[in-house]
Amino acid sequence: MSSTPRPPAVTAPTVGGVSDDERRRGLRRMRLLATGLLALAAVVYALTIGRDGGWGFVNSAAEAAMVGAVADWFAVTAIFRHPLRLPIPHTALIPRRKDALGKSLEQFVAENFLAEDVVRDKVVRAGIPRRVGSWLVERGGSQRVVEEAATILTGALGILRDEEVTQVIDQVLVRRLGAQSWSPTAGRLLEEVVRDGTHHPVVDLTLIEVQTWLRRNEDLVRRMVTDRAPLWAPDWLNDRLGRRVYTEAQTWVDDVVADRGHAGRKAIDDLLARYADALQHDPETRAKADEFQHRLLSSPGLADTVAGLWSSVRGFLLDALQDPASSLRVRSEEALVDVGHRLVADEAFALRVEGHLTDAAGHVVRRFAPELATVISDTVARWDGQDAAQRIELHVGRDLQFIRINGTVVGGLVGLLIHTVTVLVGG
Repeated sequence: MSSTPRPPAVTAPTVGGVSDDERRRGLRRMRLLATGLLALAAVVYALTIGRDGGWGFVNSAAEAAMVGAVADWFAVTAIFRHPLRLPIPHTALIPRRKDALGKSLEQFVAENFLAEDVVRDKVVRAGIPRRVGSWLVERGGSQRVVEEAATILTGALGILRDEEVTQVIDQVLVRRLGAQSWSPTAGRLLEEVVRDGTHHPVVDLTLIEVQTWLRRNEDLVRRMVTDRAPLWAPDWLNDRLGRRVYTEAQTWVDDVVADRGHAGRKAIDDLLARYADALQHDPETRAKADEFQHRLLSSPGLADTVAGLWSSVRGFLLDALQDPASSLRVRSEEALVDVGHRLVADEAFALRVEGHLTDAAGHVVRRFAPELATVISDTVARWDGQDAAQRIELHVGRDLQFIRINGTVVGGLVGLLIHTVTVLVGG
């Protein structure tokens, strides 16, 4: 009673290992089964018409089975098309109301699948940090990540031309940087750095380098003092003065390196704090900083320096990315393996990463869930009505045939029950 639909205008790709051809064959088999049960009920009904005794029960069951089968055939078919191609009202629901159905499906998905609490719970239950960590460590994931990243970066660097990059840096960065005063911004940044103490490692490194240089260059320091001594001063005095200056300098630097509360360190902090304040509020200091900024950014050799620097960096990166044994790739793999070990073994670290992932997922869903869900309604709106019905039937039609089968069986049982009650009451 239902005709096989024409194939969809656009064949959907294979999903979950099942192709559209396989779905079509499965739908055809289930239709034949449901229609076969209806035909069987009709044959039984025809053969038992007017017969008494136990055949009356069979006839009533077959009659009710036919009614149930036809009713459910009509209900299932009316979802996708007009039964028997008759324009019966409230049939062919999907072709006529596909846009409304797509909008309803969009709203359902947005409210029940793209809800923030649902997505957060899904991310937590997925155990992403530990699974990623295990993949990075045990399944060669770190090597795969580095290989893919190297391929992408190599392609990107190959597309970029040196003159184009230099032009962009010069026009977009250098000129834009030179068009405004960065003194207040630099002052605020320096103020934050000094207040948080994040400059202390740089100070430590500088002091250690000065300490090392002094220990290796005693003669040079002493000679710098004696060369600047007056000509009338005797050599023994100049030599003693040079030794004294070197000893005092080395002692002072050693004390500053060893004592984090040293007055020299505090003096450095105070100097940086005063300079940060001057960059923000002192017109003279700001003018000098702006002059230096302008002189630096307008230097004729800056463009050549940028071009040479970019060319060197680009060449280094290309060589390193294309060589699997390069230190860049090897160390990148080692770093990823270390991250993988931490994700697996360090519970606190894994929980922090998981927290960041859930927060990110929650933010994306909170901000973009309505836009993401519109993919459903927009896609359905682009379909032709008949095409939409055929696509949907191809995916769910096989399961809907069970409604026809169940209707035939249940109808037959109900008919048998009604006939039984009738006989008992009439008897």
